[in-house]
Amino acid sequence: MNKKVIELVNKAELELKEEFSKIDELCFFNSEKVLKAFKNNHVSESCFNSTTGYGYNDLGRDTIEKIFAEVLDSEDALVRSQFISGSHALTVCLFGLLRPGDTLLSISGKPYDTLDEVIGIRENPSSLKSFGVNYEQIDLVDDDFDYNKIGNFIEKNNVKVIEIQRSKGYSTRKSLTIDKLEKVIKFIKEKNKNIIIMVDNCYCEMVEKLTPTSVGADIMVGSLIKNLGGGIAPNGAYIAGRHDLVELCAERLTLPGEGREVGPTLGINKSILQGLFMAPSVVASALKVAILTSKVMEDLGYKVEPKYNDHRADIVQNIIFEDPDLLVKYTQGIQAYSPIDSDAMPIPAPMPGYDDEVIMAAGAFTQGSSIELSCDGPMRKPYIAYQQGSLTYEYGKLGVMSAISNILE
Repeated sequence: MNKKVIELVNKAELELKEEFSKIDELCFFNSEKVLKAFKNNHVSESCFNSTTGYGYNDLGRDTIEKIFAEVLDSEDALVRSQFISGSHALTVCLFGLLRPGDTLLSISGKPYDTLDEVIGIRENPSSLKSFGVNYEQIDLVDDDFDYNKIGNFIEKNNVKVIEIQRSKGYSTRKSLTIDKLEKVIKFIKEKNKNIIIMVDNCYCEMVEKLTPTSVGADIMVGSLIKNLGGGIAPNGAYIAGRHDLVELCAERLTLPGEGREVGPTLGINKSILQGLFMAPSVVASALKVAILTSKVMEDLGYKVEPKYNDHRADIVQNIIFEDPDLLVKYTQGIQAYSPIDSDAMPIPAPMPGYDDEVIMAAGAFTQGSSIELSCDGPMRKPYIAYQQGSLTYEYGKLGVMSAISNILE
């Protein structure tokens, strides 16, 4: 390991004691919340049992959904391994809530690239657009909501669902904090209380003490191979919020008339429960790694977002390289200190759902897991590395040191 990097990291850690202390307090808060939910819902070893076929009367599955609802401050939750990804859960939610002729409005700009064909921004015969659902978007202004445009639009148009994506995706904006979310939700509900506010909460769970549904969102979505899976859940996602809306989503995931009553767990219950149990600690580790990365990279002269002492909304750390070669080298350095496929050499390549080539380091136990240390970015200006995750602080620190060494050599 590069001697200069070791010195930089050791110096940064001494200066980050206050920031790390805040994360420790957050971890304790979330740990207590999770443990209470386990106790209140009487988790027993029988919850680990598996169902097959239709999956009727799965005690563990039903208990898991009650626990998630409690942890997320929601009326109800749908937590299933049948969700392939966070994008799939978002798609199920959108198709569950919207009908032909309805209008979907995004007020945080364009959502993730993987939703372009779901919405119909890019043509697809299976998109919402192809079913007659209208889509409009309002971009953020100075990393906050454009209240004038939002107010004018909902006063003049019949909007069924407003979608808010909290994390930045592959954009250059800041991620959206709970405070900003609470303010805009109150504003919208005063204009029209019937609008359904749906929040993409991916990467954001347990980063703040409150959740979107704590502050008035109607429904939210997240992935189990991100924060709440704790690096243990092998797949799956959740939808949480108002009971009636969760029921609609359940009938879209399975089939009308059966909804949440079906869906075999095939032995995954223990992994989901154990992953949620570990999530507060794992998210805390990911946050500390992000803070360390931000501090050291800024000390080296790179632009970073967020800065090490900023209030954070998610686990994602941006490093703006302004140079494609540096983006590639940094990403390759992360891969080289990954537990899986450490001898692989990431190179930019096309990826389904994305317009630009993407470089991705993801030496993870679970394919595509973003709570394990990973780093990726589209090969377009200003050449930003989007780093997230780490199951422990120590493993993340080693990976970041490797990446920095790689760009300094």
